[in-house]
Amino acid sequence: MNIIKHKNWYFALSLLVIVPGIIAMLLWGLNLSIDFTSGTLMTLSFNNTVNNNQVQAVDNSLKSIGVKGSSEISGKLIFVRSSPLDQAQNAKFLSTLSGKYKDVKELESQTTGPTIGQETAWNAFKAVAIASILIILYITWSFREVPKPASSFRFGICAIIALIHDVLVVVGIFAILGHFFGVQIDSLFVTAILTIIGFSVHDTIVVFDRIRENLKKMGGKDFPKTVNDSVIQTIDRSLNTSLTVFLVLVALLLFGGESIRWFVVALLIGIISGTYSSIFNASPLLVLWHEISEKRKIKK
Repeated sequence: MNIIKHKNWYFALSLLVIVPGIIAMLLWGLNLSIDFTSGTLMTLSFNNTVNNNQVQAVDNSLKSIGVKGSSEISGKLIFVRSSPLDQAQNAKFLSTLSGKYKDVKELESQTTGPTIGQETAWNAFKAVAIASILIILYITWSFREVPKPASSFRFGICAIIALIHDVLVVVGIFAILGHFFGVQIDSLFVTAILTIIGFSVHDTIVVFDRIRENLKKMGGKDFPKTVNDSVIQTIDRSLNTSLTVFLVLVALLLFGGESIRWFVVALLIGIISGTYSSIFNASPLLVLWHEISEKRKIKK
């Protein structure tokens, strides 16, 4: 199996997935939750399983106080997202709703102001940026004694490109989901992205470490073959590791409840993308970089 030989096809497949997501982000942006904007999140509880009549009553109660909002159902719970409510509006909303349904209870209410939302968004960006920089430095240092023709810096950059690939895949898909299905980006999504970054780099380093070992054994005369052999030797481990994580996430998706559904979906997409990029993007990028470098040497 010659994976490196067909590297351009794998790059094209990645672009086929990433480009629509980038277009969606440019056209529609991300559907941000109150964690990043401003608003109120309430959790309402009923004695029986919630139906559409209760959801309609919640929407009507919000409209009666001049507030726009949206509702999500999970068993006996309704999660309400709206523009910011002060104490008077919150009390009036509950009073109006209680007039129709005596069993309604407010389990939780959280209001986020615009300043806090902007700070959360900025902190999320900093977390991803700092993690990426630290990963480059760590890989460059860890692979500092890699034999020629590779270099530790190339390993670090290729790992980050694969990482960015995974982030763009997840964010792009959620931009599409947000526009067509109203899926919102919240603080759990940032947690999912950081988890995906860690998994992607972990899987990539396993392959890179085998490339380093094989370079020491075989030398760098046929660099593409060495990289291809290394990928083949580690592909079973990568797939088996990803499969075990995938099965756990599927179980969480089926039985974990509404509150973590999209968090789990983000992780599922990221794990699949991370496995793909580690095998079909990161290592082929090393070979592509090597080929470009060799062509420049010949020209000189």
